[in-house]
Amino acid sequence: MRIFMLGWEFPPFIAGGLGTACYGLTKALDRMGQRVTFVLPKPVSADTTSHVELRSPASLRERRMVRRVTERSIADVLPGAASPGVPGSAELLAREFANVVFRAIPAGFSSPYPGGPDFGGVLPAGVTYQTVAEMMIRARRGDAGAAEALRTLGLRTETQVDEFEEIGEIAPGSANYGTDLFGDAQRYARLAVALARSEEFDVIHAHDWLTYPAGMAVRAMTGKPLVVHVHATEFDRSGENVNQGVYDVERAGMHAADRVLAVSMLTRNVCERRYGVSPRKLEVVYNGVEQERQQPVPAQGIAAGDKIVLFLGRITMQKGPEYFIQAAKRVLEKVQNVKFVVAGSGDLALRMIEMAAELGIGQRVLFTGFLRGADVERVFQMADCYVMPSVSEPFGIAALEALHNDTPVIISKTSGVAEVLTSALKVDFWDTDEMANKIVAVLKYPPLARTLREYGSFEVRALTWDGAANRCVQVYRQLAPGRA
Repeated sequence: MRIFMLGWEFPPFIAGGLGTACYGLTKALDRMGQRVTFVLPKPVSADTTSHVELRSPASLRERRMVRRVTERSIADVLPGAASPGVPGSAELLAREFANVVFRAIPAGFSSPYPGGPDFGGVLPAGVTYQTVAEMMIRARRGDAGAAEALRTLGLRTETQVDEFEEIGEIAPGSANYGTDLFGDAQRYARLAVALARSEEFDVIHAHDWLTYPAGMAVRAMTGKPLVVHVHATEFDRSGENVNQGVYDVERAGMHAADRVLAVSMLTRNVCERRYGVSPRKLEVVYNGVEQERQQPVPAQGIAAGDKIVLFLGRITMQKGPEYFIQAAKRVLEKVQNVKFVVAGSGDLALRMIEMAAELGIGQRVLFTGFLRGADVERVFQMADCYVMPSVSEPFGIAALEALHNDTPVIISKTSGVAEVLTSALKVDFWDTDEMANKIVAVLKYPPLARTLREYGSFEVRALTWDGAANRCVQVYRQLAPGRA
């Protein structure tokens, strides 16, 4: 089976979220020998956070649509990611993903455009469009040697530099969404269509709404079946104050798809009730956790005798950080030797710092900012309890990662992961008194914590990306019968 995978994120060295899901699923498909072409909107580096921001022209005219995309190895796609001991090392990924061809828009990308210049015709042997693009940039920045090399090739440099920079240059990664998400999604769709012209594949698999326009466009061009994977909906991100444009894209993608994969029954029901998706098209594929990851050396505690209660995730309305802070206040009224760690970043971070100060617990709540890689595992190892108070959580991979790191978990009842875990304590996100009671129970009663760890460790072993990949392959084979 050959899969054309569309994903906005692929940062294996960042914990949680869509990137982790794409990484885990792709790695499992690769282990099964399935051929995957994963299309990224830009190269990923060690500095890339959970989202990317593209610098796109305000209007991308059809005559300038990119027609050819440079194929790059995984080591090229992940420049600077090679770091000893850090999952995401380029060398490690090159070994792990034998069947996966990663494609991205390289940082120095350039290629011919329909009806546009062709860099003066056929290039000499050994000279690539990538090389020419890099020489253009150097020449534009005053490199006399690069300018002379371009003159030797007989290329018309000035106008081509302008067009290259307008279309191909990509801004550095950002922790925030881009300023023109809809334009970015359309630009990504054009690039995916350009790539698909030269690819052979059986199924298109698009992850989340930013890739749905690309999935629909590739399906329209090729006639190949489309699977869309719903990791979250606009109702999860915004409650009832939905962005109508995002909702419209989500709905169009789900209705255009031949199958819709939801990460939980909770999300499946939202797709059916809120988006009008036929139940016949809906399948539930629960997320997993990477089982073969090496465990880090346990980190030292914050202070002798301190108990650690952890919140890890985006500090946004969806994740319920204010309920965590309110519960912390109540816990500290009963137990003194507790520190609360808030790991993550988001638009409510400053407000949460202010709330902790207003409640008089500012010295007991530590804000780490965004964590990645081994730091995420270390903070799980430090924690005596992980709390996920999400208002709306389509799944909740972080809860599995906590259990995998031998940390008891308390999770919101409004989460997809609550459907598959019986070894977690569950609470209504708004009931901060009950949340505090459960935190106190875990901290004060070692037999309870030990039982949660033992049963959690047993449960999490059954929730794997291999299982999720098997479910996806079953769907692929229904849509493309006869393919291996």
